[in-house]
Amino acid sequence: MNDQNKKNIQINQDAPKSDEGAQAAQAFSWKRLLTKKWVFPATYMAAAAIILTLLWVYQDSGTNQVAKQTTGKAGVTQSGTDSAQKPDSVSVAAPTETFAWPVKNHSEEQVSLSFYDSKASNEVKQAAMVEYENTFTPHLGIDLAQQNNQPFDVVAALSGTVTQVEKNPLVGNLVEITSANGIVTVYQSLADIAVAKGTTVKQGDLIAQAGRNELEKDEGVHLHFEVRQSGAAVNPMQFLAQ
Repeated sequence: MNDQNKKNIQINQDAPKSDEGAQAAQAFSWKRLLTKKWVFPATYMAAAAIILTLLWVYQDSGTNQVAKQTTGKAGVTQSGTDSAQKPDSVSVAAPTETFAWPVKNHSEEQVSLSFYDSKASNEVKQAAMVEYENTFTPHLGIDLAQQNNQPFDVVAALSGTVTQVEKNPLVGNLVEITSANGIVTVYQSLADIAVAKGTTVKQGDLIAQAGRNELEKDEGVHLHFEVRQSGAAVNPMQFLAQ
């Protein structure tokens, strides 16, 4: 082998491989780049910019979502407020009128005949029977009379409309008043009636004078007073103040 060939072989052995050289060159380039003073500040600023951008996108997305939810809730709340400002219609019934005695001066009259109560004792029921021509009839009201057997003022126990004025051969002159609550008050054995059918009366208005009738002629001058609910006679004493 001549000297020239030996030199070529030596050069080939001493020369670095292409891959190793490229890697070495690349590493050398990064080292040189990192030695520059502006590299780290630039890298930091770029990273900070990326992070801020991501935060802004995330925050904007969350704000929009909250705004949508708030708008929806506001709509519901407003609707609820409107409903609250429009209360349901409630029917307010007028105050129920309390019964008054059907006579002007209650202290001057007494109950001369009581109401027939089917649940009472036999003695009480017998005392509340009306005898007429050998026939006994349950007394469906109360009779009020004065001890001196004198006439007295009869007044409306409840406000209402006069729905009947009649002269009956047995019970005498009578007046019926129908009140707004459906209760009917009946006044019998009257004289000098002061109201007409269809007129409106207030509680305490004068209706007539107490008089006589054929059915209860033994009672003398008196007022026969009845209270009817749904067409049935009930004991007036449960409504009158004792």
